[in-house]
Amino acid sequence: MQNATGGGALVRSDDRDDNDRSIASNLVTLIGLVQANMKLIESAIAGESSPANQEAANVIVLDDVTPRYAKAHAALSTCSANLGLALHLLLDTRTSKHGTDASAEGARPPVRSTGCA
Repeated sequence: MQNATGGGALVRSDDRDDNDRSIASNLVTLIGLVQANMKLIESAIAGESSPANQEAANVIVLDDVTPRYAKAHAALSTCSANLGLALHLLLDTRTSKHGTDASAEGARPPVRSTGCA
């Protein structure tokens, strides 16, 4: 935004804070969705390998979906880690520019570590 009298750029901290909150909220939502899908995949893998799912001992399974589930789980795990990192960086940027803000620290959601970088 251009300052009409001085010609310099004005930074509206309220708009920046609103944008940061909106982005952080969206990241938290995405992290939750990714982790929920990871749990669904874990359940599907457990269901595939459970003895109750084995209808007959002499049946040969030609299309094992477990490798696809495992690959999807690994991709989601990486995605979750990267979204968590993005959220962490966004919140660190906010606190370093605005000082240590207790409300920003309290608003920081827990991010589950997935072991992926």
